[in-house]
Amino acid sequence: PPFSRPPAPAHPPRTPGAGGWTPRVSNRDQWLQIDLGDRVAITAVATQGGYGSSDWVTSYVLMFSDSGRNWKLYRHEESIAGFPGNANADSVVRHRLRPPMEARHLRFLPSAWNRDGRIGMRVEVYGCPFRSEVIDFDGKSSVLYRFVQSTRSPVKDTISLKFKTTQSDGLLFHRRGRSGDCITLELVKGRLLLFFNSGNAAPSPSGPDGVALGSLLDDQHWHSVLFEHARQLVTLTVDRHSRQFQAQGQLSHMDLDPEISFGGILAPGKSVTFQRKHFDGCLENINFNGEDIIDLAKRHRPQILIRGNASFSCSQPQSVPVTFPSSRSHLVLPGTLAQDGASISFQFRTWNQAGLLLSSWPPHGSTGFLLTLRDGALRLGLSPSPGQARSDVTAGVGLNDGQWHSVSLTVQRDQLSVVVDQAGALTVRTAQPLETHAGSAYLFGGCLPPGSGSGCEAPLAGFQGCLRLISVNAQEVDLISVQRGVLGNSSGLRIDSCGILDRCSPNRCEHGGRCSQSWTAFHCNCTGTGYTGATCHHPLYEQSCEAYKHRGESSGRYYIDPDGSGPLQPFPAFCNMTDISWTVMQHNGSALTRVKGADQENAHWAAFQYEASLEQLLATIAHAGHCQQLLEFHCRRSRLRDSRDGTPLSWWVGSTQGTRTYRPGSAPEAQMCACGLAGNCADSRDRCNCDADQDEWTNDTAVLSYKEHLPVTRIVVADAARPSSAAAYKLGPLLCQGDRSFWNSASFHTETSYLHFPTLHAELSADVSFFFKTRASSGVFLENLGITDFISLELRSPMEVAFSFDVGNGPCEVTVQAPAPLNDDRWHLVRAERNTKEAWLQVDLLPPGTHAAPEDGHVRLQLNSQLFVGGTATRQRGFLGCIRSLQLNGKTLDLEERAQVTPGVEPGCRGHCSTYKRLCRNGGRCRERPRGFSCDCELSAFSGPFCTQEISALFGAGSSVTYNFHEFYPLSTNSSPHAASFHGDMTLAGEMITFSFQTRQTPSLLLYVDSFYDEYLSVILANNGSLQDMAVGHLHAVKISREEGVVSVEVDQEARSQVSLSSGTEFNAVKSLVLGKILEPGRHVDEDTAQAGARGFSGCLSALQFERAAPLKAALRPGRSGRTSVQGPVTSSECGAGPGGDAAREHTHARAAGTPGRGAMGTARRCGLTVSLAPSPGVVAVSIFVLLCVAAVAVRLYQHRSPYTATEAEGPRKQGSSVAVPRCELGGQDATCGDRQAGF
Repeated sequence: PPFSRPPAPAHPPRTPGAGGWTPRVSNRDQWLQIDLGDRVAITAVATQGGYGSSDWVTSYVLMFSDSGRNWKLYRHEESIAGFPGNANADSVVRHRLRPPMEARHLRFLPSAWNRDGRIGMRVEVYGCPFRSEVIDFDGKSSVLYRFVQSTRSPVKDTISLKFKTTQSDGLLFHRRGRSGDCITLELVKGRLLLFFNSGNAAPSPSGPDGVALGSLLDDQHWHSVLFEHARQLVTLTVDRHSRQFQAQGQLSHMDLDPEISFGGILAPGKSVTFQRKHFDGCLENINFNGEDIIDLAKRHRPQILIRGNASFSCSQPQSVPVTFPSSRSHLVLPGTLAQDGASISFQFRTWNQAGLLLSSWPPHGSTGFLLTLRDGALRLGLSPSPGQARSDVTAGVGLNDGQWHSVSLTVQRDQLSVVVDQAGALTVRTAQPLETHAGSAYLFGGCLPPGSGSGCEAPLAGFQGCLRLISVNAQEVDLISVQRGVLGNSSGLRIDSCGILDRCSPNRCEHGGRCSQSWTAFHCNCTGTGYTGATCHHPLYEQSCEAYKHRGESSGRYYIDPDGSGPLQPFPAFCNMTDISWTVMQHNGSALTRVKGADQENAHWAAFQYEASLEQLLATIAHAGHCQQLLEFHCRRSRLRDSRDGTPLSWWVGSTQGTRTYRPGSAPEAQMCACGLAGNCADSRDRCNCDADQDEWTNDTAVLSYKEHLPVTRIVVADAARPSSAAAYKLGPLLCQGDRSFWNSASFHTETSYLHFPTLHAELSADVSFFFKTRASSGVFLENLGITDFISLELRSPMEVAFSFDVGNGPCEVTVQAPAPLNDDRWHLVRAERNTKEAWLQVDLLPPGTHAAPEDGHVRLQLNSQLFVGGTATRQRGFLGCIRSLQLNGKTLDLEERAQVTPGVEPGCRGHCSTYKRLCRNGGRCRERPRGFSCDCELSAFSGPFCTQEISALFGAGSSVTYNFHEFYPLSTNSSPHAASFHGDMTLAGEMITFSFQTRQTPSLLLYVDSFYDEYLSVILANNGSLQDMAVGHLHAVKISREEGVVSVEVDQEARSQVSLSSGTEFNAVKSLVLGKILEPGRHVDEDTAQAGARGFSGCLSALQFERAAPLKAALRPGRSGRTSVQGPVTSSECGAGPGGDAAREHTHARAAGTPGRGAMGTARRCGLTVSLAPSPGVVAVSIFVLLCVAAVAVRLYQHRSPYTATEAEGPRKQGSSVAVPRCELGGQDATCGDRQAGF
């Protein structure tokens, strides 16, 4: 109920005639102050406007105080200071205070009111009495409480109290242990630090056993503390912010002495090896396990021992602080007469690194001074006159830490001196006299507006922070007189209040991000955390190797973040990108370990430390589709089980810390090894080979694959102490396959269908990520509602995605415009995040959209409805299409499970190749799978999951590979008998040939293609031309393409040549392709080809592709078909991978650059391709050889197009025919082919 004690303005009745409070002047400097007569617990307030008027307040703030001095702004949700007011004069607007506040004095400060009226208020205050027992410590006193055994809680110890002080340091309570351990709760620099220290070592705030909580606790306001200690579990709560942790050194509450000292360390009869500063301030309602300590002290009970002067009333001195909330807030104080100069002193606290703190402005023509804050240090100097150089001194460091710092400034006629925090004085001397007479003025904070006559031209913004204890010439300034307008001049100040707010307490920077702040905002440094974003919430790394694989990454080491934006940190692992991705997690015991001398009383224990923590491993296992671990156990007279009673003699421990006696290759319930299941153990009566107890080495080796028991964390061997007994074991890495969450998906078929999940609980930060694909132009992806708050993600149009939400500051929206339609039935990635700093939305790799959160606005997202996925609560604007891998704050929602029982929604999605076919490289074909896709590399010269691993071979001297095309092309009913099995109607009007080579041999035949009509193509590394570095053992890439009469040649992606054929644009009846030595050369080949073909090729050939055929791959494949034949030493190799190829590599960042392109080592030369009669070593000669010269080609073509009866009559040309071979000179960009003897 409303309080019924005076003064009357605090609770006017809502009856006619009660006009309420209306000040004469309506501005933001007015307030209504209420004295409740005693300190009470206030739970709610209510307001109305002035009765029967147009006067009402539309918004206001509340301030409270115990003494009527040093007011504090009430904030709800830790940051919101304002309350919505009234919309008319009669309605009542009531607000519950969460949390409640204890105060005697209350102020209502209007911040906005009806534009057509004035300020007008009627208020009511609701609450209940508050019981307060206080004790005042003077910085030298302390209280010791010795409790009887019956008061000790058997479950936990609980200490609760409140305190207030103006001192930044002081001990609140201390408790010793029986072995010299102790627990200490201490105020250090305005923060509470809880120490656990062992023995007699002094606790250190920077040590590992210190826990800090709270900030700015020396503000002379009450702060609550709750300490709970249950065995090793400790919970510390300061002003509703809690930290829970394990006590160091296994220090249980049962191990502590039955006494506690408050205010200081009081240990009669015991030595105190370290001293701490006593507490100077007031403690209230000290309670230990339900016992009122202050009441016991008042009644002089024997359990209480008081040392020093402690009183039972709080009579702390009151100071009047002043807040400079903006850079233009300022205070002007007049100078006073002083014979020997002037002195100014004050204390300040701020977060800003820079600001104008104090300046003097004597009459025109005199010299003044400037005291500024720059980079956290004070800088004192003279205000420069025209043409006068500045001479400054700097004092202090890190003064923008939010602590109170004292400044003392002395002004004399020829010098200035400043002292910061009682350190040594620093002096500035002046060539001109400093005026200190009454005409001077001292300006604190920002400059006065132009035209004020101050002459202020400050080079930086004004001070933002708090000041107190301001004195001029040893006389303290009465700031209340300044507030009443009696003294000095001011603007924009909040007098009798320090409004500093620690925005880094609690720390809103997640995942170990380092928080820094200014007066108005905080900032997060995410360097080295593995996360990014305004609050270090967004993960840099993927959640699985499967996700890396579908970004097109190859095998290598990556950082894995198993729960995304969740609390687990990323860890390094090896990703083996096969057709199915494998995550390989190593440990420290991969080598074979031998054991001797171990028995049941002195067993051998081995603990395995993985590169990841157990929590990280379990999260990875939970996501994986399958996990396994190879365990080898070798034995010689070392049993796994005692055959007499079945007692385990060797076992392993898994993730659940239980003893596992089943062996590799069997199920947990089988309790036997793989040989026992197969019935082929060394002794058929035993379950394992090792149980035969034979005097020879044997083993039980298989794979553990029961996910719930993995990983193996320990191995125990207890039977290796008998004569000739020995054992050895080896544990392989933990291998996990795939990622079930990555392909978890659902298809939405109607606009009224949706999936529902529990309410999204993400008050301060929320992130959503998912893939979608659709043909619809719009639809809602997800929605979650509260009373007024909400969050929504939708496809608003084919090219726009919108992220909308409201946390109490009004609806906000972030949109991303795509350059192309998103309803293209391809997968698109959406990531959205909302935190206390900003909202963020990204689609695919487009630039993200952002929206900054308002300063000091609402920050908590409060939802209460179900989470709707694929639709809305109104069943309107539902999404049509597929949603996949939906994650909220790093947790995957199981769409498939819900879709199975939801009408209009189907589990799974089809059509992955429309998006991921781009990952199938080098001619690989995308094949659909129920949960993903695969790349078919059958017709590619490459292999691997994305057809990117080159097929390479080393050719020895005299080796040869022949690939017959007649099995590659199907037969035709009208094929020519002279074309063997080749399609008679098939002609090649163009070819694409690519390969890489590495050799030191010239001349070399790189490639030779023959036909049934003696037409052929050869690629030769010959002893003529202009290339001097092609035969020096480096890897070179060659690309030859022909489209009818235009032939292009490219070497190492740089040397390009092009030639035009005047005729003979078809390559007919291709028979075979030869690599290396030509075993049966015909007489139709030219001399250079014959010479190179006789020598063959020695070196590396790689990634050979001839149109859709991969001859080298076919030759190296096990069980190769009859179309290939191999003679001589031809072996599979990785010689074509080259430096920076697809070999496994280290990825230190998730956004690491792609694989470097393959190329020759050393300096690349730009080169031309030519055929010349002049001998020159080391040339690549690329020639298209036709059967006849230019004059005869037309006849040849005519014969090919004539009826086959004519062709059959002539038959294939005999090998002994003598022909003139035309050549193509590729020295220039354009050339023609003709008869060499005809004068080409």
